[in-house]
Amino acid sequence: MDEKTVKSERIYEGKVINLRVDMVELPDRKYSKREIVEHSGAVGVLAITPDGKVILVKQFRKPVESVLLEIPAGRIETDEEPLNSAKRELVEETGYSSDKITKMLDFYTSPGFSNEVIHIYLAEELVEGEACPDEDEYIEVVYLSIEEAVEMVKNGEIKDSKTIVALLSYQNSFLNSK
Repeated sequence: MDEKTVKSERIYEGKVINLRVDMVELPDRKYSKREIVEHSGAVGVLAITPDGKVILVKQFRKPVESVLLEIPAGRIETDEEPLNSAKRELVEETGYSSDKITKMLDFYTSPGFSNEVIHIYLAEELVEGEACPDEDEYIEVVYLSIEEAVEMVKNGEIKDSKTIVALLSYQNSFLNSK
C-alpha cells in the first residue's frame, strides 16, 4: 500500500512553505507525481479565561479573502518546541500568558498535499498582559462563551478548521468529564 519515492525535486522555497514534486512508484508498479507542500508545523491555543470565556482572534486571511475568527495560532519556528510556540503565540496575539498549558491533540491539516501538522493546546489560569503581534498582523481579540463559539461553528460563522477542532474537542471533553 506504500508509495516508494523514486525522485524528488524542490520547486520552491519560501518563508512559510516549500513545494516539492515527488515521482512515486505505486503498489501496482505504475508511476505518478505527487505535489507536496512542506510546512514546519503550527500550533493553536484554546485559551479559556478565569470566567470561562474562550479567547479568539479576528483577522483577515488573504488566501480566502475573508476575515476569520480563530484560536490564537502560528507557525512553529526553526528548532522551536511546539509548547514554546504555543506560549509565544498566545502572548503575541492576545497578551495573555499561562503556566497551565496542556496538549489536547494534533492533526494533519490537508494530508493529501501537505505535511503540515497542527498541535492544539489548552491554556488555562491565564495572566493578562499586552499583546505584541507581528508587524504584519492586524488582530482583534474576541471573547465568547464556549456555547456561543460552538453555536457559531454550527451556523457556519466559524470556518477555520483548527478552531473547529479545538472547540468541539474541548466541548466533548468537558461534557464527558461531568
